[in-house]
Amino acid sequence: MATTENRLHDALVKHEAVLLKDWIASQAKASGRPMTAAEGQQLEARCSGFLELLRQATREGGDDIMKPEWSAARDFLTQLSAARARAGSTPVETAMFIFSLKEPLFNLMRNESGAQPLAEDTWKATQLIDRLGLFTAEAFQKTREEVIGRQQQELLELSTPVVRLWENVLALPLIGTLDSARTQVVMQNLLEAIVQTRSDIAVIDITGVPTVDTLVAQHLLKTVAAARLMGADCIISGIRPQIAQTIIHLGVNLEDVTTKATLADAFAVALKRTGYAVVRVKNDSGSMS
Repeated sequence: MATTENRLHDALVKHEAVLLKDWIASQAKASGRPMTAAEGQQLEARCSGFLELLRQATREGGDDIMKPEWSAARDFLTQLSAARARAGSTPVETAMFIFSLKEPLFNLMRNESGAQPLAEDTWKATQLIDRLGLFTAEAFQKTREEVIGRQQQELLELSTPVVRLWENVLALPLIGTLDSARTQVVMQNLLEAIVQTRSDIAVIDITGVPTVDTLVAQHLLKTVAAARLMGADCIISGIRPQIAQTIIHLGVNLEDVTTKATLADAFAVALKRTGYAVVRVKNDSGSMS
């Protein structure tokens, strides 16, 4: 007597054309909108390719999708999920590629099986489709997390620019929350800029940092210490009254770090330390400029 796996494989071989047609129709119906000719051709190619892999896998690997015989089918779904994640599709839209196969496959098994094995075949087919659907959703989520992680890293790098204000003077404006991960990026960017420009002074401006707690203060002190090891002194600007009170209440020691209320004040101190001064000069009309 043929096993459930053999009956499923035989049905896929015998009625592949009908199953392909019904599967495409099921997905078109689930999309809720008419597909273009190009979208229809692409969908047909994907469905046809996966049915071929499904037929091979059920013949050689049964219904255990983690067996080596299922590797080609798993790779297909992983690539499909990754492509749809990067294209902005939702997890539901991606998983429906597999779950939309349920109805046409069940109809096929019902017509193919007798009354006796129908319940067993339906249950096995349900388990197989569910496992494939969950695998697709997991692959989609993994790719989405990788994309989000890469975007977060890029935003971290963009949000910590090191600007050269003057000869031997750098500025590092910080905006947003300063956590451990961002501190590492800040420190790395600042140290690299100090080496490249051979600067003696770095102004760290925290005007855009909403709150300063013990952890943020520690991150700032670590950045100052790292810069000093590279031969550059640091000035912290943007110390608002609320931040000054918070630092006092927290008991954070900033006595050996020069602090200023504004970036302009810090820049003036940096110029003085480097032997420069900003003076007004008269223009041709005799007015000051």
